[in-house]
Amino acid sequence: MSKETEPKVMATPTALELIERLREKYGDLMFHQSGGCCDGSAPMCFRAGEFKVGGQDVYLGDIGDVPFFIGAAQYEYWQHTQLIIDVVPGRGAGFSLEGPEGVRFLTRSRLFE
Repeated sequence: MSKETEPKVMATPTALELIERLREKYGDLMFHQSGGCCDGSAPMCFRAGEFKVGGQDVYLGDIGDVPFFIGAAQYEYWQHTQLIIDVVPGRGAGFSLEGPEGVRFLTRSRLFE
């Protein structure tokens, strides 16, 4: 897998199904990979525009036609990996839209060659 030819972020089929359900419920969405503090390092799903993206955020690409951003400091750590967004049972992050669904988004990763 090459950093130049592979997407920087992708989603599992299960994650794509959940994204579609959330889009039907809430409208346009966006993701931000949080960097610590309250929710650890977790992919957070918001209504589009609900989270203010700034100059210190890096756009990685889209998953299920939903933009995915990561903080610049986190990107420095993850830049040599492909982020794979998955879904697992459990309580989601407090502000992320999947919380009431009884599941949470999870970031897995693999190194680019």
